[in-house]
Amino acid sequence: MRIMGLDVGSKTVGVAISDPLGFTAQGVEIIKIDEEAGNFGFDRLGELVKEYRVDKFVVGLPKNMNNTEGPRVEASRSYGEKIAELFSLPVDYQDERLTTVQAERMLVEQADISRGKRKKVIDKLAAQLILQNYLDRHF
Repeated sequence: MRIMGLDVGSKTVGVAISDPLGFTAQGVEIIKIDEEAGNFGFDRLGELVKEYRVDKFVVGLPKNMNNTEGPRVEASRSYGEKIAELFSLPVDYQDERLTTVQAERMLVEQADISRGKRKKVIDKLAAQLILQNYLDRHF
């Protein structure tokens, strides 16, 4: 079963995919979107769904530290509903609190790359962490 993890923002969607057995997550790419203009990157997402033969999506929920839900959680749930409808695949949600912070720290400490380069990969790594946390909890 291949699971696709998504870190949904207003300008990008980080994409990760599981291995066929559901043990590990690997970052795939960052899809540029424009939430305000109604461009959600569904065409590219569809290409990746076909390429990796995805069976399920996991969408990160950026909850507040006190576990409340704000506008970004609503936007992520809305994105999840749209892809469930478009691709006729199940969507699950994963609490993503601190995954972007964790991803940033990993890139600073382990990769030692510049801020500009970090910005280009952070969403992909965040998607990978969201998916890996989901896999660790469920498999």
